[in-house]
This record gives sequence, structure tokens and C-alpha cells, in this order.
Amino acid sequence: MPTDPRDAAIPWYNRLNVVNVTFLIFLLAAGASLPALEGSGRDLDYWENLTRFGAKFFPPDFSILDRTLSALWETFQIAALSTFFAIGLSLVLSLGAAHNLAPRWLVGLTRMLLNVIRTIPSLLWALLAVVIVGSNSLAGVIALTFYSIGYLGKFYSEAFEATDVRVRSALQAIGASPMQAFQYGLWPNAKPLIWSHSLWMLEYNVRSASIIGYVGAGGIGLHLKLYAESPEGWDKFSMVLLCILVVVTFLDFLGERIRQRIKKRLAGGNG
Repeated sequence: MPTDPRDAAIPWYNRLNVVNVTFLIFLLAAGASLPALEGSGRDLDYWENLTRFGAKFFPPDFSILDRTLSALWETFQIAALSTFFAIGLSLVLSLGAAHNLAPRWLVGLTRMLLNVIRTIPSLLWALLAVVIVGSNSLAGVIALTFYSIGYLGKFYSEAFEATDVRVRSALQAIGASPMQAFQYGLWPNAKPLIWSHSLWMLEYNVRSASIIGYVGAGGIGLHLKLYAESPEGWDKFSMVLLCILVVVTFLDFLGERIRQRIKKRLAGGNG
């Protein structure tokens, strides 16, 4: 297919845009990182190491199934409680982070706070919580609550900003209070997105709660750490991973079905 002669007359630097520049920077960064693939420089038989590790890893040790399921239940409790607390706190913060609900100065302050919270990884939140309240499940709940607020506050504010504020304005024009206008004019439209984001956060927190126990914040992560540090514990380690895989896969499947129902409901409402 012949090209437009006018394109040839356009200098190459005028064809650059944000997407092209970002992709170019990514390629340069990837190229500069290639030396990291050289490894330690030692002459290792990787295939032999993998075979030896696989022999220790399989088959899983089903004798620890009962204690693994008990630890998984504790992990789910940590994830559920932290998500529950984060939902309530994030709803409050999101009202101050939405441009169509709060003054500009409050939006700036609230979003800066959410950015700071989001910058700190969940493992670091867990370490801070363990230092404050000790090595227990409460540390896990505190850590994941703060970590979740950073994301849910952002997601909720965007959900509120995506709603049609004209309904709320119309309700206020006929005498509705700000709370009534929010309850009947804004919340019904934002609620499906908010529940969808909340469900995703619960799924994510189940995964995170499986890891933060590594630093003493409760849950099944402590079992992973103990088995990984034992030379003969890899078959138990694989059993724990298998149970986590089953639980997370089930939650992903359930969450996807619920999100699809939410999308259908939204599409039906828009129709």
C-alpha cells in the first residue's frame, strides 16, 4: 500500500508522542538491564539443581492438611477484616478526593495522603505493624487495612467522579439535603463500581495475607517461612502452596462471576 508522500516530509521527531516515547524508554531500560541475566558467574548445573529441587518439592505432604487449612482460615480472616475496615475508611476519604464532591484544596490534600499510603508496600506496613503490636494476626489486619486504603480511596473517588452530578444537583434544587442528594442521586450510580473494587481488594488481600506472615503478621505466611528454612520441608511447602492456589483460584472465579453480574446490571440500567 503506497504511503502518503506528505508523511515522508514530516521530521521523525515530530512524529513522537507520549506513547512512542514511553515505549522507547521501556526498550532502552530493558536493554540496559540485560547484564542482570548473567547470574552469579558461577558454573552451575541449572537442570540438575531443578531436578533435585523438584524431587524434594513433590509430592506434597498431605499429612499437614489440617493445620494448613487452619492457617488458611486465619489468613482469610485477616484479609476479610482488613478489607472491611478499609472499605469504611476509604469511603470517607474518597469523598474528599473526588473533584465533583470536595473543594480543590481538600482534593489535593486527600489525594496526596492516598499517594503516600499507596507508596508503602504491604510488607513494609506489616513490619511497622509487627513492631507496634507484636507478631500476631492483629498486625496483619492493621497492615492490610492501611495498604488497602491507598487503593480503595483512589478507586472510590474515581467511581464518584464517573457519576452524573446533574441528578444530585437536581435533587438539591428541589430542596433535598446534601445527604439526601448523595444517597439518592450519587450513591446508586457509584455503588456497583464500588462493590466491584471492594471484591477485587478482598481477592488481593487474601494473596497479600499469605505473604505478610513471613515477617510475623499472622496467617499462613509463617508456615511458608518455617518450611522454606527446613532442608526437608519443601514437600510441606508445596502442600501450603497447593492449598493457597486452590483458595485463590476459587476466589478469582467467584469474584469474576460477581463482577460479570455487576456489568450486566450496569448495562441493563444504561439501556
